[in-house]
Amino acid sequence: MRKRIATIVLGSLSVWCVAAAQARQPAAQASRPKIRTVTAFVRLDRESYRSQVADALKMLRAAKGELTAAGYEVETIRITSQPFPDYIQGLSAEQALAFFHEYDKLANEEGFTPDIGPAMSMSEDTDDPKQADLLARILASTESINGFITVAGENGIHWNAIRAAARVMKYLEEHTPRSEGNFRFAAGAFPPENAPFFPVSSTQGSGHGFAIGLESAGIATAALAGANGDLSAAGERLTATLGAEAKHVEEIAIRLERQSGWKYQGIDLTPVPLKDVSIGAAMESLLGSPIGSPGSLSVAHTITAAVRRIPVRQTGYSGLMLPVLEDSVLAQRWESGAISRDALLSYSSVCSTGLDAVPLPGDIAPAELERIIGDMASLAVKWHKPLSARLLPVAGKKTGELTEFSSPYLVNIRIR
Repeated sequence: MRKRIATIVLGSLSVWCVAAAQARQPAAQASRPKIRTVTAFVRLDRESYRSQVADALKMLRAAKGELTAAGYEVETIRITSQPFPDYIQGLSAEQALAFFHEYDKLANEEGFTPDIGPAMSMSEDTDDPKQADLLARILASTESINGFITVAGENGIHWNAIRAAARVMKYLEEHTPRSEGNFRFAAGAFPPENAPFFPVSSTQGSGHGFAIGLESAGIATAALAGANGDLSAAGERLTATLGAEAKHVEEIAIRLERQSGWKYQGIDLTPVPLKDVSIGAAMESLLGSPIGSPGSLSVAHTITAAVRRIPVRQTGYSGLMLPVLEDSVLAQRWESGAISRDALLSYSSVCSTGLDAVPLPGDIAPAELERIIGDMASLAVKWHKPLSARLLPVAGKKTGELTEFSSPYLVNIRIR
């Protein structure tokens, strides 16, 4: 009888163990960060761009399949080109618009997001401000195209480009529904190479490469929770936790590189948020108080340093971004006044945030936009680092009024 009871117990235990293992497997996969993007870098030729896009999509879809099979959800696939003035030479403004309307239509049909690079990217002497005005018209009349203007680099601050960027922001405010066109535009300083995140992304060199961007704010929250203010221990835990995922993703990327012939350019490990998957919540779990409290800059430095210690091929910003309207906690702190433009710029001295997805009243003057962008560019030149300004002035909205964005990436708050 005892033997029979033992057999029943052991058999039941075996069944329970199998069931528990099966239950744990989806949970483990669910804990993995999403892949925000796999981005291909292509030097577009206007005459053969459709075949180039088809070739890139073959690789991107293979990458999505490999990552999905490994338990990752891939949110978007993207294609970044060289600066668009390079491949529309000889076209009138209307012909260029017609070309990009076709490109946008192709992107919507095939399910990818395009970035056409910077309108102005060289210097005060050689940049043509008319290209910025053309970019504004392109973005306003398409659904998915992204672009930017380079406002600072190795040769210093480009004040003409800053003025042009402010013009583009006002144009998009006035000519796109709910002023959301500015979500696809930014002023960029020292734009990083092979950046998978948009809108500050462009192809340099020969192209035919790809990079991956993670949505890992949730990983950061889990890693930093319970640290009780011990910044050193929290940073080491984030390096280890995010590093394990990064190495796994990189193994898949290197395998894809061998199979496809497309060069793997690296991973942008910036722990980007998406609304309730909040990097603001991660920071506050370590800080023990709202962002904006003393110690916020130290937490920003801790996260950035932890990310950059991870021994994988890193690309893009790979630091800390604080996109106000893409993060539910940051949006609340902005609305309440706990964080401000000055606070975000101070954090930018130790990370990559700049001024990202910041809502502004629609009656803001172009000159004030220029000063805001100029502050970001000045900080970038001082520290010789990539920063950007993605500002969202909202037409018809005044201070204290609620935004009405429809984008699934944006939180609606009252404008301050």
